[in-house]
Amino acid sequence: MLVIISCVGGTMNILVVNAHPETKSFCSSLYQSAIATLTESGHTVTTSDLYSLSFQPVSDRHNFSSVKDPDYFKPQAEEIHAVEHGTFAPDLAAEMAKVEQCDLMIWHFPLWWFSVPAILKGWYDRVFAMGRFYGNGRFYETGMMRGKRAMLTLTTGGPVEAYQPGGFNGDMNGVLRPIQRGMFEFVGFSVLAPQVAYAVAHVSDQEREDLLEAYRARLRSIDNEAPITVGSY
Repeated sequence: MLVIISCVGGTMNILVVNAHPETKSFCSSLYQSAIATLTESGHTVTTSDLYSLSFQPVSDRHNFSSVKDPDYFKPQAEEIHAVEHGTFAPDLAAEMAKVEQCDLMIWHFPLWWFSVPAILKGWYDRVFAMGRFYGNGRFYETGMMRGKRAMLTLTTGGPVEAYQPGGFNGDMNGVLRPIQRGMFEFVGFSVLAPQVAYAVAHVSDQEREDLLEAYRARLRSIDNEAPITVGSY
């Protein structure tokens, strides 16, 4: 499989997304550290702090300024219509532009019920519209986001031992596959290894600072990092 990576070894346009409701949380500290570190490294950083934006996660007719069929709502048909006629709602169009302009997208979130928080899932539901980010035979290796990279940065309640093969919660790679394969790779993103901070509520202040510094160190050379093999279902 041929993978084209944009801007490796140089400055990038990076979209940094945050989906934690508490600004003083460790997850939000990771988010703020990412913004500062990437900016200091010379990258152009754009943000979507979803709770601060009061982002509406429910996908419905409010996604569009006009509709194709007022009598029956079929989201994908309306998305294709909006692509053709430029009728996405302004807040949605702004988020779409952020994704399209980025070379790297990083999501920051707490792992809730083995997945992303509802606000982040709803952001993906609304932003990644058919005809604009996928469709017409363009999926996975031929996806519309081909040449871009994506990465997960997340916090957990449980310790690392709980997320190993055979562990209490199962292999973290399996937990994240619906996101990394079914969302990122589906639209063409190459996936970087996830940054996981385990059991952050149960470690010392020094351990949390060490986790932040390790993240900052990784981000300083993120432009040279190669994608991982996520694996199919």
